[in-house]
Amino acid sequence: MVAKKVRNHLPLKLHAHWEVNISSEDVLREISLNTTGSVNSEETALISADKDSRASVDLDVTEKNPDIFKTLKESFLKAFKVMDGELRLHTNIDCFCSGTTAVTLVKLGPYLVVGNVGDSRAVLATRDKDNSLKAVQLTVDLKPNLPAEAEGIRNCKGRVFAFHDEPTVARVWLPNNDALGLAMARAFGDFCLKDFGLISVPEISYRSLSEEDEFYVLATDGVKEPTWILIQNTDI
Repeated sequence: MVAKKVRNHLPLKLHAHWEVNISSEDVLREISLNTTGSVNSEETALISADKDSRASVDLDVTEKNPDIFKTLKESFLKAFKVMDGELRLHTNIDCFCSGTTAVTLVKLGPYLVVGNVGDSRAVLATRDKDNSLKAVQLTVDLKPNLPAEAEGIRNCKGRVFAFHDEPTVARVWLPNNDALGLAMARAFGDFCLKDFGLISVPEISYRSLSEEDEFYVLATDGVKEPTWILIQNTDI
């Protein structure tokens, strides 16, 4: 129920905040004037969201268009924050010990803008020099095993450790109770852990597209871990 609520309402909130901040035509015009040929198609920029965000890298695409990408980043941050706040108010949905990941992609002219919370994943299918189709991961799986994510959780008195029978799966736990055991560092809902390091702040990335790029896929870990099912859709 939490996942369906986010799926149905987060895109609308993102669009609404985007329209308030700046029109798409203005963004496209300024991008076209200022960045033609300036960003390699292999470059991805991870931008720190705010004081709650962790681990980021800035690249040329944001340096050459600081105002535009600041606006886009703010739209993602506001939409994700409002979405998580509304979940808390829905008394008919149990969000205390349940939640969802989310990955959101917006195509704007020659750029993809991705907002990611948790371990859902965005992947781009592109052609290499041999014209073979290859997958390029656009997001980082935001799990507690990442040092920066674990540090943020522990700074809020949450605990991070893995069970002996699954030593590679780090989980987030309450300070004095072996619960909830959440295997992600960011999520919507799961409010029992929100005071102990779990956040819903998205990691935001930008990527310029090239002629070699063919399609992209958004999927939960239930799809990506057993096998990738690629669906071509140029209008995503």
